[in-house]
Amino acid sequence: MQSAETVVDVLRARGRRGLPCDELYRQLFNPALFLMAWGRIYANDGAMTPGACGETADGMSLAKIGRIIDALRHERYRFQPARRVYIPKKSSRKLRPLGLPSWSDKLVGEVVRILLEAYYEPQFSGHSHGFRPGRGCHTALTEIAETWKGTTWFIEGDIADCFGSLNHSVLLRILAEKIHDNRFLRLIRNMLRAGYLEDWQWNATLSGAPQGGVASPTQ
Repeated sequence: MQSAETVVDVLRARGRRGLPCDELYRQLFNPALFLMAWGRIYANDGAMTPGACGETADGMSLAKIGRIIDALRHERYRFQPARRVYIPKKSSRKLRPLGLPSWSDKLVGEVVRILLEAYYEPQFSGHSHGFRPGRGCHTALTEIAETWKGTTWFIEGDIADCFGSLNHSVLLRILAEKIHDNRFLRLIRNMLRAGYLEDWQWNATLSGAPQGGVASPTQ
């Protein structure tokens, strides 16, 4: 079994060369990737926030990782509906929905993000700063200061309900251009369509990616 770092390096190399991925799902059988994912999200503020099933980071163990991998190997893993809560928007009185997945779903989602990020990150524009490792507001401002020296004003734009309006079919079709692995694409589809619980009532997710899902920014 390859180390997590080796898997990431191989995917980065394929991404830089624009080569397709046809065996991505089998990487989900690698316990090292789950340990890497656990290390990344265990310290997050939401690690102890329960989803709909009440599960938190405290319930994780190597045995449980083994059970998750076994379910994935036989395509029996099922994402639980996220528990939906509403939190205030910054500088606004409006509320935005936030999905709270189960801890197991967070862990699987983080492994998916590790794989997608490793492959797609080398292909993204150097001028893109949102939801990317080592990038953010400060790197965007640095590029502006160093590149746009003659500019005196900028226009700020925002895509209304961007996460909530993503078309699942279009998203999966874009992924399928480079990811030639139907099992992995089915997993992504199941993740997107797991639904959510609001006031303990199940609701379908016919479009969008859940805000609060760890893989959503990459998607």
